[in-house]
Amino acid sequence: MILIDGKATAAALRAELAEAVAAARSDGARAPGLAVILVGEDPASQVYVRNKERACAEAGIVSFPHHLPAQTSQADLLALIRACNADANVDGILLQLPLPGGLDAQACLLAIDPDKDVDGFHPMNVGRLSLDLPGFVSCTPAGVMELLRRYELPTAGQRAVVVGRSNIVGKPLAMLLSRPGPYGDATVTVCHSRTPDLAAQCRQADFLFLALGRPRSITADMVREGAVVIDVGINRTPEGLCGDADFTAVSKKVRAITPVPGGVGPMTLAMLLANTVQSWRQRLSL
Repeated sequence: MILIDGKATAAALRAELAEAVAAARSDGARAPGLAVILVGEDPASQVYVRNKERACAEAGIVSFPHHLPAQTSQADLLALIRACNADANVDGILLQLPLPGGLDAQACLLAIDPDKDVDGFHPMNVGRLSLDLPGFVSCTPAGVMELLRRYELPTAGQRAVVVGRSNIVGKPLAMLLSRPGPYGDATVTVCHSRTPDLAAQCRQADFLFLALGRPRSITADMVREGAVVIDVGINRTPEGLCGDADFTAVSKKVRAITPVPGGVGPMTLAMLLANTVQSWRQRLSL
């Protein structure tokens, strides 16, 4: 059984990005820049933002922090986003969600320049993904695909079941798995909380992707022998963090599996940095 180590893979990717940035800077290029917008005092968001800013520094990316009070108006937040759009030193814009009550997150996300939308949430980038055109891909599904590539687990010709239909994970992941190529070309089924006989659907999967948000809800009897299980779920329980799969039991049946924590989670941040570097390269024609 292969234990897919997202922490080590993310570290390797971050090191590769740092090396590429350092090489370009030695030739006179400016550093890539990421504007990080945090509104309010949400403790979890503050931790996430600190981790992102630290990871930026390690990769040679300049972080432009904008920490605003919870009372910030919609007009002021939109004005800041427009300023970041216009700033030539900013290659990516990260708006930390959730926003405090009274602010329209969707309107703010729509205001971000799609060419600086390194989260991959803008409808323009979602549309590009659906048409198999270049663009920024939502970081978590992009991280899943990177794990498949680095562990040489091709999905072409395989049956893939995605459990979860969110705009951030399930839907873009299904589109990525449908794209042509060795790490696409899968026959994809999207399931969710209302799917009849979910267990039967899961048992058909050669590749099972879990993003339902229900702790340990996918049990060993729901998983085919020799399947690959990619568990995107991160659930807080009294016993600690766990995924959507019953890891102890499921891991005894599968060919490969991601742990929680330490699987897909670290890849999300690494792909945010990768998207920022991608934007920087495009903007500087590197």
